[in-house]
Amino acid sequence: MSPELEKCPRSLLVCEKSNFLNEKSRHDIHVSKHSFNYKVSLIIKNLLNVLIFQLCLDCIRMPLSPQISVLIPECGTLPADISGVIHSFSPYYLVRDLPVYQLLEETFLESLVKKGNFYALSYNTKIDEDNAIALLSSGQLILSLDKDTYEQLGLEGRPSLYNHKKAMRFVVTLDLTEKSLTPGTKRYQRVLSSLKDRLPLRYDFLLTKYNTDIQGKTLSCDPHHLLEWLGAVNLDISCENAADSFLSTYVCPEPQSSVSQALLCTVTGFISPENVFVLLQELRQYFDEPKFTPWISLTVHGFMDSPVSWGATEHGFLKGGENFYNFVCFKNQDYWLHMASGAQDGCPP
Repeated sequence: MSPELEKCPRSLLVCEKSNFLNEKSRHDIHVSKHSFNYKVSLIIKNLLNVLIFQLCLDCIRMPLSPQISVLIPECGTLPADISGVIHSFSPYYLVRDLPVYQLLEETFLESLVKKGNFYALSYNTKIDEDNAIALLSSGQLILSLDKDTYEQLGLEGRPSLYNHKKAMRFVVTLDLTEKSLTPGTKRYQRVLSSLKDRLPLRYDFLLTKYNTDIQGKTLSCDPHHLLEWLGAVNLDISCENAADSFLSTYVCPEPQSSVSQALLCTVTGFISPENVFVLLQELRQYFDEPKFTPWISLTVHGFMDSPVSWGATEHGFLKGGENFYNFVCFKNQDYWLHMASGAQDGCPP
């Protein structure tokens, strides 16, 4: 067997069970801290139609290719309320060759950054090979830099958590809401000069802003096994493999029951956590009227090359760059929450 197959990389999975109506529930906090999302998938069990709904197929390691494709076997449509939420998602933009220093200009700070709910992420930059830039809604500008760029800029930072024996990568974090970075101060001028004159970095950026303020039956199978099954459904992997001589096989977890059909809806793009939260709220209301389905699943995938995963926690790529979370929502407002990340990430909150 290949040595790489004998040593599987470490992965992290945090599971949480609670109720949306519980005053100690942290579901909204978890959603808000996962800033850079590129894919949202929901599965509604036991509907009368099968529908795959896909918007703007896009991955950070692929070229941006906006397109809309809808496949409706037989006849069926996405529930109107859920469809309305999806179509109201904030637009996002790909801005080519944007100088990084312009993210610090006074007009930009006042009109976008300091008002919150604005996100920016360098596009087509590989976190394990290139410089990568991210701007969080909190106003934190994060620069994940190779050693040469870091030394040329001359900004204060720290070694990446995912260096090996020798530090070859560094992270600079600038809180653009701090008074010391107010336009006109000495520190602001020094940072602006570094990014504008000393080393004028320019990248393509994905930008989005959210403009509106945020306002049953249980499953008896193991949460880990359920998450694996949800992944198989999303990837269209057969769950009917019999035990044989293959290296890897997969079967549905127990207990199990068959349904005639189900709905899978996938939306991809640059999706803000505020949009995800609104969709989650709408899915909770799906049970307000009598439905056959006992549960709904919502899965949110983060960009594999984002400099951060949850909050400002540094994200690394290694082999897959995984960082995602999943909600399983029940009729009685109970939920299961899975939060997962790869080997080069801190433990999800």
